[in-house]
Amino acid sequence: MKQTAILLVFLLILPFVQPVQAQAQTPSVLVLEAATGCVLSEENADTRRPVGTLAKLMTAYLTAREILSGSLSPDTVLTAGECVQGMRGAVIWLVPGDRVTVDDLLMGLLCGNANDAAAVLAEAVSGSSERFVMDMNAAAFDLGMRDTRFTSAQGFDDPQAYSTARDIGRLACAVLQADVLTPYLTTWRTVIREDATPAELVNENTLTRTLDGCRGLKAAHSEAAGCCLAAAAEREGLLVCVIILGETDPDERFAQARQHIRSAFSTYKVMTPGFAEEFLLPVSVRGGTASAVQIALDRLPLLAVPGASQIDCVTVMPDYLTAPLKAGTPVGRVYFYQEDTLLAESALLAAESVPRMGFRYALGNAFASLFREGNDTL
Repeated sequence: MKQTAILLVFLLILPFVQPVQAQAQTPSVLVLEAATGCVLSEENADTRRPVGTLAKLMTAYLTAREILSGSLSPDTVLTAGECVQGMRGAVIWLVPGDRVTVDDLLMGLLCGNANDAAAVLAEAVSGSSERFVMDMNAAAFDLGMRDTRFTSAQGFDDPQAYSTARDIGRLACAVLQADVLTPYLTTWRTVIREDATPAELVNENTLTRTLDGCRGLKAAHSEAAGCCLAAAAEREGLLVCVIILGETDPDERFAQARQHIRSAFSTYKVMTPGFAEEFLLPVSVRGGTASAVQIALDRLPLLAVPGASQIDCVTVMPDYLTAPLKAGTPVGRVYFYQEDTLLAESALLAAESVPRMGFRYALGNAFASLFREGNDTL
């Protein structure tokens, strides 16, 4: 009986402990150069927390993939289904049977935060809202978002939904690479569906009208997530992205983002580090038709670094390789450091194929060796 009483007290206390812990969390902040993926600064970037309607960035990303594949286009006309009936929150007043273009739906989604637009796009992309959520999470995994779980195309508050500033940063980088989304991310104010039920949209992300070089993205707020922001701006080849999650002051997120962006523009530059491939020595190969193989660098990464930074390279290679070896096989890595900070890494590849030495090849080599030795004796 005592054990039952103790368990009951624990269950009564637990619901009160969790919200206090959530409220005590300070905001998560991530600043990165989006073209290179280099992180410029961070705070609580790996803390899992609700992100609210920033989930709509994934909805837009999956729609953009369909457009790039040719399955959809901005001019494609979709018919709203029963999924829009009684939709709560921000909407563009769709009712079942309404015909609306993907262009208007994306503008409603990203500029107007429209939940009914998200529902129609989800069904068009995946066939159903449930399948679309599965596709959202699969795409998140592919983008390296290992601390993220989506439960709706709209980003409704849900205890089972969460992400981190780092993961939203990965998503933002992918969204920024989809040029088809740029007009929807950067519009501050517009009217859509003028021939049906007009909807005036005003972007919550005020940086779209006040920040030079703004590349948009999205602002969000909800009871669970607080005030969130994914913002980006581009100047002189530098694409700075700021993610802020869990801010309590709606205006502070914009002020912080502006400050981080201005600081990055004044401090960082994008560069390609120096690396002399001629100093890559061949690596010996065991059991192959060649005794060694030449090594080549896969690619030189672009890096975002402070103006006067020196980049150091650390090469990691095995003492030997074992045949068979295919050209292009990764056999080592190069790490690029700024002091003690790892900025990027790149693979070292086998420049040519080396087949395994078979019995007949070995026997032929032996006879050839004997023949050479005989000629030398003569």
